[in-house]
This record gives sequence, C-alpha cells and structure tokens, in this order.
Amino acid sequence: MKIARIELDGGTRAAVVDDDRVQPLTADITVSRLLDASTPERLDLVDRHSDGPTLSLSDVQLLAPVEPPTLRDFLTFEEHLEGSLAVLGATEPLPVWYEMPLFYFSNTNAVIGPDAEVAVPPGCELLDFELELAVVIGTAGRDLTPEQAHEHIAGFTLFNDWSARDLMKPVTPFGMGPVKGKDFANSIGPWIVTPDELEPFSRDGRLALDLHVELNGVPLPAGGDNSANMAWSFEEMIAFASRGAELRPGDVLGSGTCGAGCLLEYWAHLSTEEVPPLRPGDVVTLVAEGIGAMSNTVVAGADAPQLPRARVGQPRRQRSWTPTRSN
Repeated sequence: MKIARIELDGGTRAAVVDDDRVQPLTADITVSRLLDASTPERLDLVDRHSDGPTLSLSDVQLLAPVEPPTLRDFLTFEEHLEGSLAVLGATEPLPVWYEMPLFYFSNTNAVIGPDAEVAVPPGCELLDFELELAVVIGTAGRDLTPEQAHEHIAGFTLFNDWSARDLMKPVTPFGMGPVKGKDFANSIGPWIVTPDELEPFSRDGRLALDLHVELNGVPLPAGGDNSANMAWSFEEMIAFASRGAELRPGDVLGSGTCGAGCLLEYWAHLSTEEVPPLRPGDVVTLVAEGIGAMSNTVVAGADAPQLPRARVGQPRRQRSWTPTRSN
C-alpha cells in the first residue's frame, strides 16, 4: 500500500495511491491511524472509509505523507562519509562511527512535500541536496531489539535533507551540529510504501533499492547507489534510537545520504565552478526503486539580516565551588 496525504476541498486528507489513481479517505481516518494499524486492519480501514471516487494522480496536490513528531537523520553510507571527509581534508572517520549508528535531530517544522518550493536560506551560497531513504514508525516502542524493531516499521519514503554547506562549515566543528545549515527544508515523499510492497527488493535481510538523483531532468553522471550498502540496517537504526526513548507513530528516521547522493561528494573531486551549487530555478528529483520519485524546485530566498557579535567580558558572579551535598 502507498499511503499519502493530499489537499482536498480546502483541507488535508489521508489517501491511498494505486498506480495513477488516488483514493481519498474520510476525514476521520488520519495517516497516523493508518500507520499504527496492522496490515489487515489497514486494508479494512481503507475498504470501509473510502470517500468518493478515485482521483487522477496528476490532478492531486500531494503533501508530505507524514507530519513527523520527531525527525532523526543518520549517517549510514560509508561512501558519503568518505566524500564528506575529503572535502574537509580529513583522512578517515572517527572510530565512534563504526561503533554505533550516529544521528542528529532535524527541524520537523521545516518538513515539506513533493513539488514544494525550497527557498535558498539567507546567506547561503553553497546550497546542496541529499538523497536519502527514510523509515516511518508505525507502532510505538521503546528499548527495542533489531528483531523487534521490524514489527514497528510502517513503511518507507524518500527524504531530501537539504544542506547549506557554507553555513554548516564554520559551526560544525563547535560540536553542536550544523545549526542553520540544516534548519530550512526537509522534503519527504511522495508517499509511504508499506514493507509488504518492498519485499521483492529484500537482499540478505536488507532493503536493496537502487537510488539516483536527477538535476533539471538529467541523472547525475556519477550514478547512484543502493540501500543495501547501508552500514546499519533500518532495524538497527530503530533499535538504537529507541534506547531509553519512545518512538511513536509517524516518527521518521533518515538513512543519511547515499553514495554520490549530493553535490558535496562531487566537490571532493571537482571544483564548485565545474559542478555549481544549486541556484533558483533548479529542479531536484530523487528517485528510489520501488517507491517512486519526488521533485522540488529551488527559488530565491530572503536576505540575511546583520547581527552584532557576542557581548563578552560581562561581570561574573562570585561562586563557591565547595560541595555541600549531605548524606
């Protein structure tokens, strides 16, 4: 099943996509309810709550298929890691990358869907896309094993983790993440594909989908990647994310960028003159086997207002650092 969110009659509806037709559901059936249902329950909900005739996909405005309560973005493709390190002049990743599936939290308020415009963030000159898969949580869970995690997957979708590379570079070494370099746009879509539809793409217990990017309708010359090359499986990512934390229906976990899935990796081998950063008018299309394609158009953004430098040398309190804890 392909689960979508659409605009309909001035509101938002859950819907099911079948080839080029879209079946809206009644307003009381939310995407979260579909995600949290078992496969038989989900089929029953669609059968009993279909609302009106099917619509042509070309006549429907698709929205981000889910409004995630939380959005975690991992880094599981070693080739992308190597390309990123080359740009930074590093030779090898820190050992911790091999010990656990690392992630950061991204901005759920910046989630957009297929065909939505992406404004160049203020002050950015090096705008980049990032081709990722994402897993969507169905059933809530905490402290899961990888084996248990499989039962908590509602489906998979495409994820474009847009990046302002020049805004990230000066702040990332500070250790607080990419700050404004990742704060402006997260494309998710075009729909959520349930695991049963992707079973033919399973390889050695892992999802093996071919992935590639098209820029203005032309596939990038370095080719794409396959999700089988992830260093950690989606189940392992979910298990790690659920340690001491509850995952809830609609939570999204991104795979991290695949190999050759962003301009940054091209810049590791070529200059930004040879491979220019994104500019207004560019159309970025992510394509995943078994899921489909999602496009977004870059548009001009706002100017960055000037801020003053930090105030320093402010008066300090006189403090006592002597422990006062009693038994």
